Amino acid sequence: MTYRSFSLIPAWSNHLLSDRFAQMDNLFSRITGESPVTDTPVYNLIQKDKEYYEMTLSVPGYTQDELDISVLNNQLTLKGIPKPEKSGATTDEKEVTWFHQGFKKKEFSLSFNLENRINIQEAILDHGLLKLKFTYDIPEQEKPKKIKISIDAAKPKIIEHQGN
Repeated sequence: MTYRSFSLIPAWSNHLLSDRFAQMDNLFSRITGESPVTDTPVYNLIQKDKEYYEMTLSVPGYTQDELDISVLNNQLTLKGIPKPEKSGATTDEKEVTWFHQGFKKKEFSLSFNLENRINIQEAILDHGLLKLKFTYDIPEQEKPKKIKISIDAAKPKIIEHQGN
């Protein structure tokens, strides 16, 4: 299971270091037999406006039944559990025979620690992309307020002063 901190502050990345990490991760995975961290689905996080955000995960080949999204104790968990596919020649029209399968569906789990102000609004699966739409709720007392300046109309206004 991969744990990630979910922050709305953009992360700075160094491609040279991230490529080196991927190489080291793959090497370590071959030695230990564990699946590489880099095998987890890639995702984008964008800010639509001040309060609305969207995360898009690439999950090609997964169906709605094979994906699970849950939030518990401010931790968002995304899981992919592929159903076993039958192979070989079949007579049933609903089943298919694979000649080549480029999209390998593997079991995955991603977790993000959320701030308590983040609220998931909806999740949409469309053409291999899972979109999570959420808001970052700021309480009214923490939002900046504009204070209007007015003139006290009860006091007389002095336009001209004539002295003796």
